[in-house]
Amino acid sequence: MATESKKLVILALVANMAIAVTKFIAAAISGSSAMLSEGIHSVVDSGNQVFLLRGESASRYEATVQHPFGRGKEIFFWGFMVAVFLFVAGGAVSIWEGISQIRDPHAHDGTGLWFSLAVLGVAAVLEISVAFRPAVIEFNRRRAGRSVWRTLKDTKDPSLLVVLFEDSAAVLGLVIAASGLILAAVTENSFWDGLASVLIGVLLTSVAWLLAVEMKALLIGESATREDRAAIRAAVLSVDEVAYVERVLTMQLAPHELLVNMEVAFDEGLTHEDVERGIVAIEAAVADAVPSATQIFVEPVDA
Repeated sequence: MATESKKLVILALVANMAIAVTKFIAAAISGSSAMLSEGIHSVVDSGNQVFLLRGESASRYEATVQHPFGRGKEIFFWGFMVAVFLFVAGGAVSIWEGISQIRDPHAHDGTGLWFSLAVLGVAAVLEISVAFRPAVIEFNRRRAGRSVWRTLKDTKDPSLLVVLFEDSAAVLGLVIAASGLILAAVTENSFWDGLASVLIGVLLTSVAWLLAVEMKALLIGESATREDRAAIRAAVLSVDEVAYVERVLTMQLAPHELLVNMEVAFDEGLTHEDVERGIVAIEAAVADAVPSATQIFVEPVDA
C-alpha cells in the first residue's frame, strides 16, 4: 500500500469510528431504522478499514519457498473480504431492518429529529472533509486526464477503491437517511424511515458488488494496464540486441508489484554473451520504464 493510500485508510477509520458512536446515540433517541442502518454502516466501514490495514501488513511479508513471489495478493483478498462484509453486515442488515419497519409501521412523532439531523450534518462534514475529499484528490491525481470509468478499471490499489466507493456511498447514505427522517416526521408515518433504511441497504449491496468484481479480477490474476504493457514493449525494443518482441505476459502481484514474462527474439549472429548482455539491458530498461515491474523474466526465442 502506498503511503497516501494508507493515510486515506487511517483517516477514514478515525472518522467512521467517531461517526458510528453519534449515529447509534441518535438511533437510540429517535428509534429510527435509517439512523440504525447508518450506525451499522459506519461500524462496517470501520471494520473494512481494519481489513485493509491487515492486508497491507500481510502483503509486505518476504518471499518464501511456499510463496516465491511474496504475499502481495493478500491485500486483494482482504479487499474482497471488505466487499463480503459490506454486503452481509451492511447491506443485508439494513434492508432487513427497513423491511421490518415497513411491515410494521407506527406513528412517528419526530422524537429526536433535530438531534438526528445534527448528527447526520456533523457526519457529512467529517465524511467529506476527512475521508471523501482526500480520496477524490488522490484519485484525480492518478486519473491524470483519463475518464473516471477507465481509471476505476485500471486502478490496482484496493485501498483507494474501497475508500472512494465507501465514502461515496456514505455521503449518499446520509442524504437518504436525512430525507427518510424528515418525511417520517412530516407525514407522522415511520414507513418513510423504513424505506430509507432499505435504500441505504440497496446502496451498500451495490457498492459491495462493484468492489467484489474488481477484487476478483485482481485475485485471479489481472494484467498490467494497457499503458504499462505498451511501455514494456517499447522498453524492450529500445535495446540494441533485440529483433522483436513475440509475447509479453503480465500479472499484478500487488498494487505496486508486477510480474513480467517475455518471449524476445534477438538479432541473428549474436554470441551467448551478447544475448546475456541483452537480457540484462532489457531488465534494466523495463524496470526503468515501469517501476512496479519487480519480477522480470526474459525467455529468448529464435528470430
